[in-house]
Amino acid sequence: MKETKRWIIVAGGVTGLAVLLLTWLGNPVNMGFCIACFERDIAGALGLHSATVVQYLRPEILGLILGAFVLAVVRGEFRPKAGSSLATRFVLGMIVMQGALVFLGCPLRMLLRLGGGDLNALTALAGFVAGIAVGLFVLKHGFTLKRAYPVSKGEGAVLPAIAAVLLVLGFAMPTIFKVSESGLGAMQAPAVAAFAIALVVGALAQRARLCTLGGIRDFMLFRSTDLLYGMIGILAITVVGNLALGSFKLGFELQTVAHSSHLWNFLGMALVGWASVLLGGCPLRQLVLAGEGNGDSAVTVFGMVMGAAFVHNFGLAGSADSLSDAGEVVVGGISSGSQMMVIGSFVVLGLISWYHAKQPKQVKVEGKK
Repeated sequence: MKETKRWIIVAGGVTGLAVLLLTWLGNPVNMGFCIACFERDIAGALGLHSATVVQYLRPEILGLILGAFVLAVVRGEFRPKAGSSLATRFVLGMIVMQGALVFLGCPLRMLLRLGGGDLNALTALAGFVAGIAVGLFVLKHGFTLKRAYPVSKGEGAVLPAIAAVLLVLGFAMPTIFKVSESGLGAMQAPAVAAFAIALVVGALAQRARLCTLGGIRDFMLFRSTDLLYGMIGILAITVVGNLALGSFKLGFELQTVAHSSHLWNFLGMALVGWASVLLGGCPLRQLVLAGEGNGDSAVTVFGMVMGAAFVHNFGLAGSADSLSDAGEVVVGGISSGSQMMVIGSFVVLGLISWYHAKQPKQVKVEGKK
């Protein structure tokens, strides 16, 4: 077995175990690790949105960034670069977050929900694959965000430094941040344990190049299964763990923090898949790349955080299935405004894809282009 594949399997398995442990320690069910959900909580903790049930400075996100940063420095892979269509990447980051909050989870949580028996994640997986297929079609027809250029180490360390400052403030002056008194934001693993676990996951994700998008993309392009082993590892461990803990619930309706509006689950994750291909990595991968000094990914992360603020300030996130007073299942989903947002986001993705398609190279004639 190749060393790379071995590290991918280890990273996937450890991530699955981390999810189970964080859930057992207090994080929401099937949400032990969710990049989109936790960045949304951080946006709330910073006062960027006013949804009081999803506000908490999640140490898991900070640990992922810093774990990737530390290992990149140790292994000599901290090579800062930036400058690749930053404004476009910010918008794409917002679109990724919008799609994720329509589905109620990022690609990582999609695997965790599937590992807990939530069959709505199958619809989302189909949408994710479809979005990736569209993104690859766009790439094959010349899409590019142009190259990034080397920058100073100080420039590359901006997001890790912000993560470190937030971590220190979170422990030393926790009252300056908003914290949910109920709801998902109030479901928390102990902060020190959560940070330590995320630090390990971040380091392993950096070492293995773990990426939920990459596994499907590489298989579709090259029939390479290497990165798929990471996804399979996460899924297998969570299935076994949930069965052992008695928390495996097979079905569509009334899953934890999920809705069974299949069309919007599909379209939400299709947005995530398409935009992630254009960005070159899933939300988890963007955090790891930012930890390695990639300023473009740092801008993408900022875009995702602002996307979460936008969605919650305007009430555009998905709503979970619920029970009526008569005991009947009320299917959740998204509002008409959110449906318009999804359609609009597809239009924006189409325009970005068209605009950034590679143009024929200009030829110099008599010293001029």
